[in-house]
Amino acid sequence: MHEVELIVGLLAVVALLVMLARRLNIPYPIPLVLGGLALGFVPGLPPVAMPPELVLLVFLPPLLYSEALTLSWRDIKANLQPIGSLSIGLVAVTTVLVAVTAHAVVPGLPWAAAFVLGAIVAPTDEVAVAAVAERLPIPRRLLVIIESESLVNDAISLVLYRLAATAVVAGTFSWVTGGFEFLLASFGGVGIGLAVGAGIGWVRRRLTPDPLVENTISLLTPFVAYLPAEALHVSGVLAVVAAGLYLGRQGPRFVTSATRLQAGGMWRMIDFLLNSLLFILLGLQLHPILNRLTGRPGSTLLSDAAIVSLCVIVTRIVWVAAGSYLPGLFSQKARRSAPPWPQVTIIGWTGIRGGISLAAALAIPLLTNQGTPFPQRDMLIYLTFAVILSTLVLQGLSLPVLIQKLSLKEEEGVEREATDARLKTSQAGLARLEEIARSETLPEEIVADLREHLTNRTQRFEARTQGTVHVGYEARAAVYRRLRREVVDAERRTVVGLRDESAISDEVMQQLQRTLDLEEQRLEAEEEDL
Repeated sequence: MHEVELIVGLLAVVALLVMLARRLNIPYPIPLVLGGLALGFVPGLPPVAMPPELVLLVFLPPLLYSEALTLSWRDIKANLQPIGSLSIGLVAVTTVLVAVTAHAVVPGLPWAAAFVLGAIVAPTDEVAVAAVAERLPIPRRLLVIIESESLVNDAISLVLYRLAATAVVAGTFSWVTGGFEFLLASFGGVGIGLAVGAGIGWVRRRLTPDPLVENTISLLTPFVAYLPAEALHVSGVLAVVAAGLYLGRQGPRFVTSATRLQAGGMWRMIDFLLNSLLFILLGLQLHPILNRLTGRPGSTLLSDAAIVSLCVIVTRIVWVAAGSYLPGLFSQKARRSAPPWPQVTIIGWTGIRGGISLAAALAIPLLTNQGTPFPQRDMLIYLTFAVILSTLVLQGLSLPVLIQKLSLKEEEGVEREATDARLKTSQAGLARLEEIARSETLPEEIVADLREHLTNRTQRFEARTQGTVHVGYEARAAVYRRLRREVVDAERRTVVGLRDESAISDEVMQQLQRTLDLEEQRLEAEEEDL
């Protein structure tokens, strides 16, 4: 019973801290980590501990899958070089340099355990960066690189983490065997993920449309990919990512609008809760960890944390700058194609660590195969916490200021592409309406009303493609949206009033509210076309 009460209490704390973050206009992971740390010092609070293998199973699959669903194959292909450099090259370099640094500053830390730490803190966290950048004018190409990098580097770093942790637990390591296991884990995981994605897609195409059933299957999919891959000793992480990328690409062909609307809210809520609980859990566990690290002076612990965190931050800055400008020293073509320095600066400064590193740190095994404690597990978790907190606070709080100072603008091509697509879809809708009107006998007033709407919409987008504004329609559309909002609000108040008067049941009220809510969502979507 205490576990249930604790979970309810933690969720309440999450809600309060996120509300505080919104009021202070800071990324919500920051108060969550600090709040969890503060809770750890509350007297009488029961200890919170989760089995390491359960942390990976509960948190990683859904977090990675939801990220993979929303990534664009086209954007990844268009930015393959920077994404590959950051998610593979930078992860490998960060893992090695952090391992070397940690081995040097922490007495008695074995090399294998040091590489575990390096793999844990190597991946960036897209959720933490998005919490900072979601309302800021950051170019779409940079967002694509950051989001895609985060997903791919999660997968790569967790494969490295697994190899390093296995070496510590087994007590031996062979570079030849390790390299073979890395390739087997990688390709095997991707293969299983693609097979699961294809199988889930085959099943969902043949289901009778039902959002509840389909989204239950969607929720189960990351676990269906993860568990068989782990059972076959290949990468469950890559299996989840591969399944998510496949279904994200194929899903629009068979997922219904009702399922999609429900799934969007479902996955946003799952992401938010899992990330929030991870931050809280780490903060809660830090207090007992600090108590067990009493053998090292507080000043030494602080200096260790500062050195490792500095290594993580500086490695990214140097790697991004070198990768952007060093090729230009040897090639005029590379010099011409080098990105502007403000974009290089932003990419170098978005190395915020978060949920994935948290989950990996908390999942470090407790014992080796010999029955001895995992070497310096508490120190590894402490250093992970230090890296996460330092990047969240230092980079998370300064990133909005940096973006505003650099005056980054959205690329014109993105807006033009969206306008062209809207024009083509509007023209297709108008053509289909005329085709139906010619072949069927329909009430003219209905056809005329829809024709006017589609014609005005088409004219507006045609004007935009020519760099002008269709003033008449823009003004009418603004008035229409304002009036429709007023009408929707009045209708909603009336529905609630009828329920309060017992003229209708709560079930009827909820049905009518859903209709009004969808209408309001449609109006908000139209405003995004402006």
